Amino acid sequence: MNKALAAPCGLYCGVCGIHIASRDNNQKFKEKLAPVYGAKPEDLICDGCLSDRVFGYCKTCPIKSCCSDKKIEGCHQCADFPCKFIDNFLIPVGKKVILRSVPRWREVGTQQWMAEEDKRYICPHCGYPGFRGVKKCRQCGNLIDLD
Repeated sequence: MNKALAAPCGLYCGVCGIHIASRDNNQKFKEKLAPVYGAKPEDLICDGCLSDRVFGYCKTCPIKSCCSDKKIEGCHQCADFPCKFIDNFLIPVGKKVILRSVPRWREVGTQQWMAEEDKRYICPHCGYPGFRGVKKCRQCGNLIDLD
């Protein structure tokens, strides 16, 4: 279990496209993701929200700062969840995932939550690993909704 992938907000980094492209050094995937994030492919480098190599927005994320200030691991340990930071989260699919994910993390703990998130992002048609936000499997081409 790589705890650097347990983003405080509940967006598990192990299924983040940026992390996957960075981890696999997948230049083609980085080129497809770059316009989505308004970045250059070479800037898509991330080892997880809690690592020393963090991508763009996650470096200054107010949710991460809030959890750090409260000296808690994540929103799953916060009595104020959901809060203004979740309500104002800019990416709709991210907000949807946070609202689904954090209560489950609270219920089952970090290790099981991470394992469940890994399993959740597998194509139900062919078993190919996906990533958060994917709408079509890169292997079999079937439409999928894993979030």
